[in-house]
Amino acid sequence: MVEKLVYLFEEGNKDMKDLLGGKGANLCEMTRIGLPVPSGFVISIDVCDYFLKYGKYPEELKEQIKDALIKLEKKMGMKFNDEQNPLLLSIRSGAKASMPGMMETILNLGLNEKTIKGMINNSGNERFVLDCYRRFIQMFGDVVLEIEMRKFDEILENKKKTKGIELDIDLDAKDLREIIDEYKKMVKKELGKDFPEDPEEQLWLAINAVFSSWNSARAIKYREINNIRGLKGTAVNVQAMVFGNLGEDSGTGVAFTRNPSNGENEFYGEYLMNAQGEDVVAGIRTPKPITELKKDMKNNYDELLKVREKLENHFKDMQDLEFTIQKGKLYILQTRNGKRTSHASVKIAMDMFKEKLISDKDAILRVDAGQLNQLLHKNIDPIFKEKSQPISRGLPASPGAGVGKIVFNAEDAVVLSEKNEPAILVRLETSPEDIEGMHVSKGVLTARGGMTSHAAVVARGMGKCCIVGCSELQINEKEKIIRVKDAVLKEGDYLTLDGTTGEFYKGELPLTEPKLSGEFAELMTIAKKYKKLGVRTNADTPKDAKTAREFGAEGIGLTRTEHMFFEGERINAMREMILADTEDERKTALNKLLPYQRKDFEGIFEVMDGLPVIIRLLDPPLHEFLPKEDKEIKELSKTSGISEQKIKKKIEELHEFNPMLGFRGCRLGIVYPEISEMQARAIFEAAINVENKKIVVLPEIEVPNIIHVEEFKLIKEIIKKVAKETGAENKIKYKIGTMIEFPRAAMIADDLAKEAEFMSFGTNDLTQTTLGFSRDDSGRFIPSYILKNIFEKDPFQTIDQEGVGKIMKLTVEKARSVKPEMDIGICGEHGGDPASVKFCHKIGLSNVSCSPFRVPIAILSAAQAAIEN
Repeated sequence: MVEKLVYLFEEGNKDMKDLLGGKGANLCEMTRIGLPVPSGFVISIDVCDYFLKYGKYPEELKEQIKDALIKLEKKMGMKFNDEQNPLLLSIRSGAKASMPGMMETILNLGLNEKTIKGMINNSGNERFVLDCYRRFIQMFGDVVLEIEMRKFDEILENKKKTKGIELDIDLDAKDLREIIDEYKKMVKKELGKDFPEDPEEQLWLAINAVFSSWNSARAIKYREINNIRGLKGTAVNVQAMVFGNLGEDSGTGVAFTRNPSNGENEFYGEYLMNAQGEDVVAGIRTPKPITELKKDMKNNYDELLKVREKLENHFKDMQDLEFTIQKGKLYILQTRNGKRTSHASVKIAMDMFKEKLISDKDAILRVDAGQLNQLLHKNIDPIFKEKSQPISRGLPASPGAGVGKIVFNAEDAVVLSEKNEPAILVRLETSPEDIEGMHVSKGVLTARGGMTSHAAVVARGMGKCCIVGCSELQINEKEKIIRVKDAVLKEGDYLTLDGTTGEFYKGELPLTEPKLSGEFAELMTIAKKYKKLGVRTNADTPKDAKTAREFGAEGIGLTRTEHMFFEGERINAMREMILADTEDERKTALNKLLPYQRKDFEGIFEVMDGLPVIIRLLDPPLHEFLPKEDKEIKELSKTSGISEQKIKKKIEELHEFNPMLGFRGCRLGIVYPEISEMQARAIFEAAINVENKKIVVLPEIEVPNIIHVEEFKLIKEIIKKVAKETGAENKIKYKIGTMIEFPRAAMIADDLAKEAEFMSFGTNDLTQTTLGFSRDDSGRFIPSYILKNIFEKDPFQTIDQEGVGKIMKLTVEKARSVKPEMDIGICGEHGGDPASVKFCHKIGLSNVSCSPFRVPIAILSAAQAAIEN
C-alpha cells in the first residue's frame, strides 16, 4: 500500500497535529465543523522530514499532489494554470508547535503573463490583478529565489516617490505594470534567468522553500528561545486563494476571540479594507480595530462574532484567527490557540473555568508555568510615574515595564546583553530576523504596526514589554537618533517603556515589584489544592523571605550564610578570621561576626513564623572573601594592621586550582571547628530570642559538601554541643541534615540517612560533579551541545534526567530504605524550572526550593505534575 502523504482538508482533524501540523490540522477541523474555509490540502510533516534528510521527495508525492490539485480544481470550479479561469494558491508552513512569522508563506502562486489575462477578464479589475502579480513576484523573489527584499522595496518606493504618493493602494494599474516589469528585469539581472512562468515549477519551488525554512536561522533561534524540541519539521498547507484586495467591499484581518494582552472577554483584532493578509501583520499600513468593521461591513462583523463563539466552544481555548472578506463573502483562513501574555493566560484560564467551558484541572494545565515569569514583571513606580511626563504614546502591545539603553538593531542589543547592560530595541517595525535582539532586550518600541504586528505577537509570547505603532516616533537609523515631538534621544540614552499603557519616558524610572492578586491568586489557590510537593524558597534576607511567603512559599529550603559576610564590618571580621594565625585569634574574629549572624537569623525566623528554615553552614572556599586587587590589599593592610606581604602570602596559600572541588563546606568545619560552632551558636541564640517573642521557630541546619558519614557525624557533634550550651536542646525544635552534592554522597545515602534528619539536593554542584564541567565554563560549549542534540536543554537550567536524575532517584531509594518518611528536597536553581519540578514529583521528593519570584512557577508546576500523573 502506498503511504499517504497528502491530505485534503476533509480528510484530517484537530488531533492530527503530529502529522499535519497545527495549522493544517485546524484547517481540517474547521472544514469538518462547517466554517467557511477555502478548500485545500496538506503535505504532511513526514515529507518535510524525508526532504531534509535526503534532499529529495518520496516517489509517491508528485502523483498525490497532482491528484489533490485535480480535486481542488473541481471544488473551486477553476483550473491551475488556466487562461480563462485560473486557480491561484497560497502556500503556508505549519509545524506542530505555533511559530508565528518564523517560516515562509507565498501568496498568489500561479500567476504569470497568461493567467493574469483570465483574472482581469473575470474580475474586470486590472489594478487588483496587477497588484496581486506585483505582490507574488516580490514575495516569491524574496522567499524562493532569495533576492534581498530591499531590492524590490527600492523599486516600489522609487515609483511612489516619483508619483508623490505614500501608500501602495494609491498606485494605479499603469504604475503596477511598470513595477512588475522592473521587478522582472531586476530578477533576471540578479539570477541570470527569467522569473519562473510555469505555475507547476512555481509550486514545487515554493514547497521546497517552505520545507527549507524549517532550518532557517530565525526558526532555529525561535525554537531555541521557546524550548521547542523534538519536532521533525513543518507541514505545507496548499489552499485556494481568496482576495481581500478586490476593492472596498473586500478586506483582511487578524482577530483573537479574547484580548491576548489582558485576557478580557472581548473580540479583539485588526483589519484593513482592500488589502491582503501580509499588509496587516507587516506594519506597513496602520490597521483599524476590529470593532470598526461593524460600521464598514456589519453583516460580516456579525458573522465573525458567530465564528468567534463557535471556535471557542469547540476548541475550549482562546483562538487566534485570520480572515478574508472577498466581495462581501467571509472566509476563515486559519485558527490556532492564540499566543498571549501570562496575565492574559491566567485570566482566560480562570474566566473559562468560571464560565464552565473548562474544569479547574484544565485551568491549571492551560497556563504555561514557565510563562508565569512574565506575570511577575515589574511596573513603573506609581509615585514617580505620576511626577513624570511621557514623551509619547503608542499601542500597548505587551504589558509590564522595561528600562534600558536605546539600540537600533538586534545585534547591538545582543552586544549590550553580553555586557550585562539593559537594552530597549527601537525599530520602525520588527521582522523575524530581530528575534534574538528582542529576546535579550528589556522592551521593544516600534514606530509602525498594530496590536497584531510581528513585534506585538512575538513580544507577548516572550513576555517582553512592547509598544508599537507610535506615529510620532521618527527614527533615523543612520544617525542613530530618535525624535519625538521636541525630544531628541540618541543611541545609548535610557528609555523607560510602559507596555500596559503604551506610554514611554525619557531616562530611567524606578520599577516596583509585582504582587499576587486577582485571578493569579485564584489560580494559585487551585494549584495548592492539587499539588503534592512542598514548595519552599531560597532566601538569605528577611526581605526575600517575606516576598517568597507572600507568593506562597511554605518555608525556606536554602539560606546561604556566606552571603551574610560580604558587607561593611562583616567582611573585615571575616578577613581577620581568615588571616589569623591561631585558634584564639580566629575565635576573636568570629565573635565579631556572631552578633551580625544572629541578627540575620532573627529577621528570617520572624518572617517565617511557623515554617521550616534550612540554614546551610558556610560553603565557599575562604579565598573568595579575600581581596584580589592591589588597591584592596593595601586598604586591608591599613585597616587590619597586617602587612601586605602577609596578606599576599595567605592569598597564595589559599589559592586553589579548582575551588569547586577544594577546601570548602564541611571541610572548613572539620579543620576549623570554631567556624561551625559560631554559626550554630548564632542559629540557636537567634531561635531562642525569637521564640521568646511567641514566634514558632523551626530551624533545620544543613551541612554542605558531605562525602563520608564520619564528616557528618563530626559536624553534627559540634551542633549538638552548642545546642546544649545555649539551652536550645530542649527548647527549640530543630533538625540536622545534609546536602547531596556529590555522587559519592548519593552512593552512601542509606548510611547518611541513619544520622541525618533531612536531605536536600544541591543540584548545581551535583550537575557539575556528575557531568564533569562547571556551570561557569560550560557556557562556551553547551549551546553547541544543544544545537547538535547532545543535550536537549542546558543541564544547569533543567535537570539532566538521564544522568543527574538517576543519581537523585537512587539517593531517594537508598535514604528511604532506612527512613521511609525521610524529608528530601531540592534547593538548586532547578527548583524553579517546570520540567525539573515535575521530575522531582515523579521521583517522590518532599519539596522543591527556588528563588522567591519563581515560587508561583514551582507551585503551578507541582500542581500540573500531580494532575498529569
